[in-house]
Amino acid sequence: MRVHNFSAGPAQLPLPVLERAASELTDWRGSGMSVLEVSHRGADFIECAADAEAALRSVAGVPDDYRVLFLAGGATGQFSAIPANLTARGDAVAFLNTGQWSAKAIKEARRAGAVVEVIADEAASSYTTTPDPGSFAVPDGARYLHYTPNETIGGVEFPYIPDAGDVPLVADLSSAYLSRPLDVSRFGVIYGGAQKNLGPAGLAVVIVREDLLGRPRADVPAIWDWTVMAAKDSMLNTPPTFSIYLLGLILHWIEDTGGLAAMGERNAAKAQRLYGAIDASDFYANPVETRSRSRMNIPFTLADPALDADFLAGAEAAGLTNLKGHRSVGGMRASIYNAMDMDGVAALIDYMTEFERTKA
Repeated sequence: MRVHNFSAGPAQLPLPVLERAASELTDWRGSGMSVLEVSHRGADFIECAADAEAALRSVAGVPDDYRVLFLAGGATGQFSAIPANLTARGDAVAFLNTGQWSAKAIKEARRAGAVVEVIADEAASSYTTTPDPGSFAVPDGARYLHYTPNETIGGVEFPYIPDAGDVPLVADLSSAYLSRPLDVSRFGVIYGGAQKNLGPAGLAVVIVREDLLGRPRADVPAIWDWTVMAAKDSMLNTPPTFSIYLLGLILHWIEDTGGLAAMGERNAAKAQRLYGAIDASDFYANPVETRSRSRMNIPFTLADPALDADFLAGAEAAGLTNLKGHRSVGGMRASIYNAMDMDGVAALIDYMTEFERTKA
């Protein structure tokens, strides 16, 4: 029996995509081989990768003057690749710090020799807030402004796109990628790991404006050199082939289910329903300020933390898995990415209601 998987990542994938992949796993395109076994240099896989890029461009509305890169190393690899591609050592960069993933990106930028200026820092609120629009200014000379639109661990989401002026805006969209429409032209670079909404772990998808290519440091490894990888269509080395294949299937699933506009409406409805259940209860609570609540990752606590273990055990028995909050935050966390349907959210709410009835 399939369970309702609320994992923050690797996350639940769409069942139609898994079933399609299963049907093709031992004989892909009549080759007598799995897609896991074919050469990335072969005509079939080159066509597969090109189809995935074309579908991404169509679904996300990627402008023609942006390049799409399929890279190894996940989003964490890009924490180092971004300063290596956009700065010289000693250059200033600006960050908005709204959670643990922002903080990790800041740490890696410093390790890469960038002079980091944190122009908004939400650590004092225990990362339960986002800065007000207009409350920060990008310093003169900054090579880019980096922010994390959705913080997976704390369940914090920006309710707006920051104004970076003429400075390239760089966004780690790992846990919000393709969750709703987004104006790509507002950004210099969008990047993220695949293991939330785009497919299995192991792939980073980078969308970079072409005028930001051609400026890498001399010592940047070739596999993280965006200019080199763009010239090689992301195939300088063997790419994460299975992840690219599944990304293509997921993108076509998004198209078949109404595109990003419909996806955004479904995600908003799921989040609204779960937050509504939490807010209507004195037994459960969400720590994030209302305007900064994530649509993808919803943390909540119980009135009595001593009941956490019982809650999780009962949820597991009811087919509701991976609800334990991040170790640094505690409590519970329900990640309701694209593949989680309203039935899963409703099942969680029903369980929460019954647990409160018996334990409050």
